[in-house]
Amino acid sequence: MNKKRWFALGIAAVLFAVSIGFQFMSSLFATDVEALFEMPQQQQYQQEVIEEGTGNTIAVVELDGVIQDINTSSLLNTGGYNHDRFLKKLENVAEDHTVNGIILRVNTPGGGVVESDEIHDKIVEIKEEYNKPVYISMGNTAASGGYYISAPADKIVAHPATLTGSIGVIMQSYNVAELADNLGIDMNTIKSGEFKDIMSSTREMTDEERDILQSMIDDMYDDFVQVIVDGREMSESKVRELGDGRVYTGSQAAENGLVDALGSLEDTAAMMREDFEWPNAQLVEYKTGLDWNSLFGGAVKSMVGGEEANVMAIQELLEQSDGPRAMYLYSK
Repeated sequence: MNKKRWFALGIAAVLFAVSIGFQFMSSLFATDVEALFEMPQQQQYQQEVIEEGTGNTIAVVELDGVIQDINTSSLLNTGGYNHDRFLKKLENVAEDHTVNGIILRVNTPGGGVVESDEIHDKIVEIKEEYNKPVYISMGNTAASGGYYISAPADKIVAHPATLTGSIGVIMQSYNVAELADNLGIDMNTIKSGEFKDIMSSTREMTDEERDILQSMIDDMYDDFVQVIVDGREMSESKVRELGDGRVYTGSQAAENGLVDALGSLEDTAAMMREDFEWPNAQLVEYKTGLDWNSLFGGAVKSMVGGEEANVMAIQELLEQSDGPRAMYLYSK
């Protein structure tokens, strides 16, 4: 075989390899990455020792990022909080017979109403059905939905500089009617009922529409208030007085009764050891096993940066549907 023929075969082989590579990458981007790299249940979670000990075990579970239930299976969207994965982790740590107590490390500005409620209910279930104490250790931010999920815990501990509170519900949309008019853009809407396009961004909201939406927000706010009344054993009038939407520092929250104590994660663990007479309890972090999605998501988050990642997550949360949604969310 002469050189020209060998050269042609070499080019063909390279083109074939490139074609296979493109097909693989195309399939990967369209694939549910979590399903592709899914591990057996027993390998999905692992305990990383923070403080050695004997006898009892206290597990730390981190909730970091905006609480949102969005499509996180795409390779282009693997960073940040994953709602389904977090709920499964809570379920797993509840069922783990080696774990005696749980510290939920909360660092979130809140998020979706439904998602926050699902976490709240899971914490109540862990306490009642598994008889395991749940303490909250607040990080930089544990506001709105972050406080909603903290309310049923046995004890809430915040750093003096933690931003918490922001008790309330928010729903927002843009109104670009004037801009569209200036640009000569007309919006044609065919609807089956008077309120089908409620909160449309291309026209002014009517008083009746505003009343409808306000009644929805009021109902959700009532639920938020009741969660705190039940979880903190605080009077409804006191909760409504504190729950005007403002944020509090950890120190202010300790003064007004929204948190029980001030301290770090280590302080929270020490409190649980003392409260339950587990002086030598081991402290572990309950982590999701090493998987492709976590690795890629962590790399994205480290490149973008924590605060920027939260901003991106909030923007993504707001853009998840064509219409606005109610949220337990604190955003600056």
